[in-house]
Amino acid sequence: MKKKFVLLAVFVIFAMILGACAPAAETPVEEPVVEEPGEEAIPPLPQGQELANAYAGMYAGTVVTMAGPFTDQDAVIFNDSIAAFEEATGIDIQYEGSKEFEANIMIRLDGGDRPDIVDFPQPGLLQTAVDKGYAVDMETLINPDWIKQNYSQAWQDLATMNGMVAGIWARANGKSFVFYPKAKFDEYGYTIPETWEEMMALTEEIAADGDTPWCIGIESGAATGWTMTDWIEDTLLRVAPPEDYDAWVAGELPFDSPQVNEALDYIEAIWFNDDFVYGGRSAITTISFGDAPKPMFDDPPGCWFNRQGNFVTSFFPEELEAGVDYDFFYLPPIKEEFGKPVLGAGDIYAVFDDRPEVRAVIQYFATGESLKYWIEVGGAIGVHNDANLDWYADPVTRGVAETIRNATTFRFDGSDLMPGAVGAGTFWKYMTDYVSGTISRTEALQQIDASWPD
Repeated sequence: MKKKFVLLAVFVIFAMILGACAPAAETPVEEPVVEEPGEEAIPPLPQGQELANAYAGMYAGTVVTMAGPFTDQDAVIFNDSIAAFEEATGIDIQYEGSKEFEANIMIRLDGGDRPDIVDFPQPGLLQTAVDKGYAVDMETLINPDWIKQNYSQAWQDLATMNGMVAGIWARANGKSFVFYPKAKFDEYGYTIPETWEEMMALTEEIAADGDTPWCIGIESGAATGWTMTDWIEDTLLRVAPPEDYDAWVAGELPFDSPQVNEALDYIEAIWFNDDFVYGGRSAITTISFGDAPKPMFDDPPGCWFNRQGNFVTSFFPEELEAGVDYDFFYLPPIKEEFGKPVLGAGDIYAVFDDRPEVRAVIQYFATGESLKYWIEVGGAIGVHNDANLDWYADPVTRGVAETIRNATTFRFDGSDLMPGAVGAGTFWKYMTDYVSGTISRTEALQQIDASWPD
């Protein structure tokens, strides 16, 4: 019995040793779940999910087409301004600029040949596209909270058409400025005019010295004439209350009204005096608006003043230094009771095809960063609230931005707000005919009035 007990104990101990040395039974382990990249895999940016996805490389190799009026130097700067975004995301933004943009864009849209994104320098032209149901509501493409956060109410209102946010604003510009060759101006001892009367007195003084005061050109391809319309808008704001300007833009105040005719009286005193204009009146319609200021920088200056938007500096010779070789003064007021109004304009981007990569691009354009390069090189003013004033390395452009900020009245370019058939059509055409002398002022104004759509 004792031997059996000992053998049993040895067996038990041996079994325990074997159990300790044997491999443990495997416990089933769940494989880790690897999520495929998707819209929820990447934290969204305030502008929208697609912009975050783009920076993560999800749309690399895609193409977004874009059309607009940027040509020549403007087109170069625009493409340079989007290069960093294209490199970071791999999205190819193929921009097509045309001097015939205003005449052709509705033909393209009507025919179904629609770019993904279109840059409209005339909100009235975009309004036509919205009326036809072509544009995509921006609040379905960009986080609506971002639009409200990054644009002032004034710019939001200008982008709202038919109850939808039809576009987002990009580059803006001020137009109530007179550029001049500062170095030579100071050398000759001329003084900046503070009133219209002082400006006309200086004009007469320069002409009496044997020089030509004004550099004026309105040739711009299919858009020829817009420079003249800007002068009318700026001058109308100086001879009539802003409410009259608004009524005129809305078609409630006729072109052939006392207010518009008074504005043209002031303009004719400069434009139609051959002693005051480079090349005389007959040259105005043949000189490109971009070439018009160039004689200012001849030695001696071929002309001294060019009233234009701040973007015109991109047409100045590259070697010139802002604030040294050239500068600007505010186009002076005419009637004291209307203060110091400023006329402005801008580019509004609309979308015509809703794809993820298109959303990413338009979300990017809704940021100040998209315009930073253009601001830094000069010729653009950002309307985005996240655009930093420190980006304005050019003191002239910074001064323009400050002038717009301090304006007692700000109004958007009237021809850009009018129906496209008028603002980018008959207004340009008949003002060009009027300046060239082929029709009278009365005929031009009455023709425009007759063209206003019902």
